[in-house]
Amino acid sequence: MLKDLLESLPPCRVLPISGPCAAIDLSADGPHRDAEITDAYIQNLMDASGAKFLAGGYLEKRSLYRRSDLFGLDRNIHIGLDLWAPAGTPVLAPIDGTVHSFDYNAGIGNYGPTVILQHKFDGLTFFTLYGHLSAESLEDLELGDLIVAGTEFSQLGTRQENGDYAPHLHLQVIADMDGRTGDYPGVCSAQDLPFFMQNCPDPNLLLKLDCK
Repeated sequence: MLKDLLESLPPCRVLPISGPCAAIDLSADGPHRDAEITDAYIQNLMDASGAKFLAGGYLEKRSLYRRSDLFGLDRNIHIGLDLWAPAGTPVLAPIDGTVHSFDYNAGIGNYGPTVILQHKFDGLTFFTLYGHLSAESLEDLELGDLIVAGTEFSQLGTRQENGDYAPHLHLQVIADMDGRTGDYPGVCSAQDLPFFMQNCPDPNLLLKLDCK
């Protein structure tokens, strides 16, 4: 089972940042629909906590998706883990994988540049999705490229290219891509949550971050 495999692995890194992380909660109604205001909110939280980056958001119900027609009226539950750090921060492969697919998912609220890696480990195949990257991240990728654990393969994008979000990485673990390439839902409805909880387990099972 994928959750058991993720739990059995040693802690993995997707950002080359040493130092503590702090938890961030964007579930409440508030200013977080605006990227510039969220930038300031994140910086204030980092300054107050002494953290080097912020993490959170798995299964978080968020009002910020109302600003985009992409999600409709009922999709508001986030099914990835967000890691908030400056634009240009490198993104590392957490474990060995190959490039499954990539795309530029344009539009407000979307992923922007997106890369999906495929992993085969102990007889299981699964995928990790990296959203809100820089456009430059897609330039030299080829399908099937081997990305060794710890290797930089992309960078965080600016809000002008990442779907109009404050810079961050959306990391999602996916058991079955269901034939999709370059994209996979990162937000779901309450009705569909049982399926997505099964197909998209908590990415922190892989990273094992202890954010307070």
